[in-house]
Amino acid sequence: MTTTRTMRAIAFDRHGGPDVLRPTAVPVPEPAAGQVRVRVEAAGVNVWDTKLRAAPVVRVDLPHVPGLEVAGVVDAVGADLEDTAGAAGGDGPVRPGDRVVGFADTGGYAELALTSVFARVPDGVPATQAAGVPVASETALRVLRLLDVRAGETLLVHGATGSVGAFAVQLAVRRGARVVGTASPAGQARVAAMGAIPTTYGPGLVDRVRELAPGGVDAVLDAAGRGALPDSIALRGGTDRIVTIADPAADELGVRSTYAARRDARELAEVLDALGRRELTVTVGWVLPLEEAARAHELLEAGRAGGKIVLVP
Repeated sequence: MTTTRTMRAIAFDRHGGPDVLRPTAVPVPEPAAGQVRVRVEAAGVNVWDTKLRAAPVVRVDLPHVPGLEVAGVVDAVGADLEDTAGAAGGDGPVRPGDRVVGFADTGGYAELALTSVFARVPDGVPATQAAGVPVASETALRVLRLLDVRAGETLLVHGATGSVGAFAVQLAVRRGARVVGTASPAGQARVAAMGAIPTTYGPGLVDRVRELAPGGVDAVLDAAGRGALPDSIALRGGTDRIVTIADPAADELGVRSTYAARRDARELAEVLDALGRRELTVTVGWVLPLEEAARAHELLEAGRAGGKIVLVP
């Protein structure tokens, strides 16, 4: 008789508030072709996790372990070692003991997780920072491609201190763009430290941005969803080159939205290399034990993250 190995995880067996997240014993996942199993050292917490927990936005089997991104040490590899090595975007095969970060194929809020799109973590980059890279960097790069932001142009980023906004600011600055970033009064120094021009959101935004960027705004990324799309349209003189990842009013206003991820291991590896060279930064707001996943969701939904929230088993 074969005994199924189990591991510790956080799961929900019904949709609802953060309190539905409970410690649960689930089967240890086995890597298939193209996958590696990671002993999780840090799991990123994302807005999608909270949406999936709160309501049946997509069909999932219950109980469900949430979590889109994991960083840790390779515990086992799939049969096609060479293919998994290529997936890591690096040289040579990936072996047990290597430090990686990637998009979780199984829930990240667990002791072990599978990933098929991953990259090596550079020396000196802690797992808690690496876990904040996959989702935010992919989203930021996807939006910058859609906006076709170029050197010399001015980009307005709403929510510049959020996970996606912060990556967008830094990546656009590296391209040679001039960036104006909105944030709370407490976040102004962080925006400036990333190389952008800070301003607060709220009433009077159009006038403030026009004063800071008298030559006009070439493109807008809304990563905040705070109702800034009408002001963005006013600044652009139309809906062209405005993209939101957070405002449900996009369709009625004729603004483009984007949610479908384009996961690319080599792109992830490039961002991690820049992080290792300290050309990019990840601000970690909270590091919480895995058992406090409910608190992590409460903080994120209340807008009190202050940076990336990370869970550690």
